[in-house]
Amino acid sequence: MTQAPDLAQLGLRLPDYGGRELGAVLPAAIAAVGGAHVVRGRRAEEDRARLGIPRARHVVVVLLDGLGHHNLEARRGHAPFLRAAEQGVITAGYPTTTAASLALFGTGQPAGRTGMTGYTALNPATGGLANLVSWEGAEPAESWQPVPSLLEAAAAGGFQVTTLGKRRFAGSGLTQAVLRGGQFIGAERLADRIDVAVAAAARPGVSYCYWGEIDAAGHKHGWGSQEWVAALEDADRELSRLSRSLPSSAVMVVTADHGMVDVPGAQRWDVAEDQVLRQDVAIIAGEPRAIHVHLVPGAEPAEVASRWRDRLDGHAAVWTREEARAARLFGDIDPALAPRIGDVVVAMAGRATVVDSRTQSEQSLRLVGMHGSLTPEELDVPLLVAGP
Repeated sequence: MTQAPDLAQLGLRLPDYGGRELGAVLPAAIAAVGGAHVVRGRRAEEDRARLGIPRARHVVVVLLDGLGHHNLEARRGHAPFLRAAEQGVITAGYPTTTAASLALFGTGQPAGRTGMTGYTALNPATGGLANLVSWEGAEPAESWQPVPSLLEAAAAGGFQVTTLGKRRFAGSGLTQAVLRGGQFIGAERLADRIDVAVAAAARPGVSYCYWGEIDAAGHKHGWGSQEWVAALEDADRELSRLSRSLPSSAVMVVTADHGMVDVPGAQRWDVAEDQVLRQDVAIIAGEPRAIHVHLVPGAEPAEVASRWRDRLDGHAAVWTREEARAARLFGDIDPALAPRIGDVVVAMAGRATVVDSRTQSEQSLRLVGMHGSLTPEELDVPLLVAGP
């Protein structure tokens, strides 16, 4: 029997599932326009009140990929509009990564219910890895992710629903899995998406706008880089324009899917080269900050978890799958989706990482900014509300 990790000692904490968390944002927005009755699986009106989103004819929800609350706080001088509009902090779910967070946002349900368990996940049908961003190696979207989309529910309930993103995202596996429903309008530049959002806000309904450039800059250059600051400044300028351009009956809500830490210079273990970590391991899924360890048949999860805990002492929280279930790390777990969760689950502390050079690309191994774990920098995201 392994010992439950002391998260506080590691500087980690669990998501606020059912409280002030990313899964409450879209239900709250739908409730704000009078659609609480179409939301299943959440108390949408309670979400709206808890997040402080006022009633409106139209709500525009903007998700800035990679903008953690603490990242924003550290660069507040570069984002005067976002600084003034921030209403508080909410948490992402676990893991703090785009696929899992967009699923939490789009369905209101955590990864244990959606099966969106990381950047990559074990596909039990093939025994290989499924990439849940590119959708390579995954099953068809509607069968992989069983929870209905909130946007689809709102559209079916008679509300105008508009989704704004890059043209290539229209009909993608990730979009179909967690954000299907309503009208998708492709626009490459943020300024163009803002123009569409302003036009959509003249009619009752809900709009969702995704922007990924902050996250992209952070991965490549680090969140402390000039490139990251430039992407933040671009978003701040355009969202300020959106706020000024909305009709008085509309509200804008801004949030993010996760924050980020820069990992160069921090400790890193490579499963491919580490005999202790490699023992009894069949395949590694997830990402370097949030690892799913899938074992060979007959291996004992408690023993592997103990070895990993000793090897990563002070640098990671380690659970068996059953311990993760008891801790509600992934929220409630659908038994049919449990095999996608590692036999052993690892959340990294500080800026440390665990990689597997046998399956990860050279490009992914060179990333400067990473996320996925439960540090405040990754878990806490801003909630901003601007309106009448």
